[in-house]
Amino acid sequence: MSNILWLASYPKSGNTWVRAFLANLIADGSDPLPLAELSNYCRDEAVPELFTALAGQPSTELDAAQLCALRPRVHARIAASQPGTVLVKTHNMNGSFEGHALHNPEVSAGAVYVVRNPLDVALSMTHHFGLSVDEAIDRLASEELATGNDELFVAQILGSWSMHVASWTAMADPAILTVRYEDMLEKPGKTFGKIAGLVGLGDNRKRIERAIAHSSFQSLSKLERRDGFSEASNKTTRFFRQGRANQWREALDRDQVARIVADHREQMARFKYIPKGY
Repeated sequence: MSNILWLASYPKSGNTWVRAFLANLIADGSDPLPLAELSNYCRDEAVPELFTALAGQPSTELDAAQLCALRPRVHARIAASQPGTVLVKTHNMNGSFEGHALHNPEVSAGAVYVVRNPLDVALSMTHHFGLSVDEAIDRLASEELATGNDELFVAQILGSWSMHVASWTAMADPAILTVRYEDMLEKPGKTFGKIAGLVGLGDNRKRIERAIAHSSFQSLSKLERRDGFSEASNKTTRFFRQGRANQWREALDRDQVARIVADHREQMARFKYIPKGY
């Protein structure tokens, strides 16, 4: 059953925003959905319980290769869990690890891939993961990067920012919609309208506008202050911090910007992220 629509991104690139929009679009309520209800509308392929159930042992005892070997079966179970399109979050790059596909092609219908300026991603990483700017820059460039394997999420295979972006976008694929975080900010009607079209709701303008409003940064931040958010890091007090583009201009020095551009020039050029003078 090819019914999984992947909601994919490198971490700190807008995945939660897209999930909140789609959840509010589908729910179509008069008030924004509580953050705790997002999981009712979008699954997460990295939930440990899914892997533990198949492995017969805690997922925290499995290494990355063992987890990746289980992924096709985990994805098949998610696909079979409900009829119709299933929205599933992923931070994995689009490829394989030690011979194991990171996304089961037999149950994949397509994807929304969100790309964000790595200059802002680096800054966001410092707050969410408790890193220095230089540590975040090093992580962005690491081709061996994977997330930790713990009680909250199983390990996800990232690679460098450039590897991740190229894996999802380098080859033209009509089943993959690529959107820029910056366009979600600057052209929300057009950008979110394209995303809505993937779930068959692209023609209802009022419904789209309501979902955009319900998932705005101001709305999500207010909900987090009221209820908290399970995905917030223990390294910071808030998940939704500022929700702006080009924050890097206020926080990165020239050498740090130059390092990121040197590491990721090809992919940054494709998405018009290279600042003048670099």
